[in-house]
Amino acid sequence: MKAHFFAADTEQAQAARKKLVSIYGDTPLEEADAVVALGGDGSMLRALHDSLEHKKPVFGMNRGSIGFLLNAYREDGLAERLKAAQAVTLNPLRARVTTMAGETSDALAINEVSLLRETRQAAKLKITIDGIVRLDELICDGIIFSTPAGSTAYNLSAHGPIIPLSGGILALTPISAFRPRRWRGALLPHTSRLSIEVQEAENRPVSAVADFTEIRDVRRVEVWVDHDIGITLLFDPEMNLDERMIKEQFMP
Repeated sequence: MKAHFFAADTEQAQAARKKLVSIYGDTPLEEADAVVALGGDGSMLRALHDSLEHKKPVFGMNRGSIGFLLNAYREDGLAERLKAAQAVTLNPLRARVTTMAGETSDALAINEVSLLRETRQAAKLKITIDGIVRLDELICDGIIFSTPAGSTAYNLSAHGPIIPLSGGILALTPISAFRPRRWRGALLPHTSRLSIEVQEAENRPVSAVADFTEIRDVRRVEVWVDHDIGITLLFDPEMNLDERMIKEQFMP
């Protein structure tokens, strides 16, 4: 198994990369069997985005602060771990964003697509799902549309649900909803197409964020799962991600 090493800019991650390269060498990305990402979940997310072009599986090892998507860091037996690893395939969200200036662009998100107010004024959003208006007006700080893989990240911090990878659903979670005050979000089929229109956009500007990509002053955002793109994560058998997501729901 030939590995290409990707490391965060932190001292800990860079030291780990130097040590592993001295043991295993570093194969160019286009020739590697797998990418080994060193850092935290943010670095893992960056490595997953970077692997899209070359369609390489990514095996993360924790040299950061959280590491929910990462395996334990060990220097020995890496080739054997890669061969024995279990693969999990993720389909990212595709966001099509139209700005107030009329410009349209696409972005991919492995974790979530978020809409966030840009100023002190709350956002006013109109929520449409599969062509049916579900909320004429949501007044809030923002809203998160999350994949199962991203449900333990920003979505969970906003009191959204944790979703098993095999659940076939997505989470739509408001951030500090003011009206309707009691709306706590929704679970949607993975085939859903979400459309969000920003109301009073000139006075209540909103930005759209797809993982690392931010687009400001948006008028409309459409989001759906891009089933034509598959991203492969590799896990040690004892790091079964579905089991970890179940355990996370029972953490004190």
